[in-house]
Amino acid sequence: MKLQQLRYIWEVSRNNLNVTATADSLFTSQPGISKQIRLLEDELGFPIFVRNGKHLTEITPAGKAIIELAGDILSKVENIRNLADEFNDNKRGELSIATTHTQARYQLPKMIQKFKGLYPDVRFSLHQGTPLQIADLASRGMADMAIATEGLEAFENLTMLPCYDWNRCILVPKNHPLQSIDRISLQDVAEYPIVTYVYGFTGRSNLDEAFAQNHLHPKVVLTAVDADVIKTYVRLNLGVGIIARMAYDEAIDSDLVAIDASHLFGKSTTYIGLRKDKFLRGYIYDFIGLFAPHLPREQVQKAMEQSEKKDVDALFAELELPVY
Repeated sequence: MKLQQLRYIWEVSRNNLNVTATADSLFTSQPGISKQIRLLEDELGFPIFVRNGKHLTEITPAGKAIIELAGDILSKVENIRNLADEFNDNKRGELSIATTHTQARYQLPKMIQKFKGLYPDVRFSLHQGTPLQIADLASRGMADMAIATEGLEAFENLTMLPCYDWNRCILVPKNHPLQSIDRISLQDVAEYPIVTYVYGFTGRSNLDEAFAQNHLHPKVVLTAVDADVIKTYVRLNLGVGIIARMAYDEAIDSDLVAIDASHLFGKSTTYIGLRKDKFLRGYIYDFIGLFAPHLPREQVQKAMEQSEKKDVDALFAELELPVY
């Protein structure tokens, strides 16, 4: 039994049993992966996958147990490597962050700049995707952390650390009728076409719930995954935009007006998601401290020791987060 074989069955299971996609992601050949899986099955004495011709169609019951153990072994091997790297050179390495466009564009640049001043030899890689995609990357150990507002709670092996709260704003061109209203209501907003985030992005569920609770049916004419696209269509007068307040830049977006909407939708919380069994390099703790100063190393370690989400939540129950 080889470690490489365990990696192959683990990655195949995470690529919807698509051996070709797995080969591409691992920079190897499809026949090579298929051969190694066959050799492992021969050694074990039972199939890990059900086949239809050359295609894998499902995972056998025994195969599910083997793949779960393989994932644990691969995670421990990665931890050993990280531990060795930490002792050999704690100033050099790689930090992989999976996040959304809003975080990558508006929150992370200044933090990464500060971090690079402390650790110039740490390589950064940013993976952007939907909240579920980026949470999955952290859950599988393909990223050191996930930073998002939604999606992290779907993975039980992630510890969620609260970073900050944020509000929304209504974005309109200058001299728009909504500007003349002292305190806009949901009814006021619902009278106009709306351009906002795709469902599942940047707290979109909170927005939909607010309208539904007030028995309103807004006309959402366009959705996008990032605020820059939303701004483009607001400038074209396609509709009023609803975006995260932090995504409005007074200098760059001076042709648009941001109207406070904190009283309409309530605040959302951005979290860092960390795999519970992952060994964290010292510089990862330092990055977390820069991004969320209320999360020192000791607090992060204590949170990761908790097995239940409710126990993690209890640690931060009295914490007052910064608001953006």
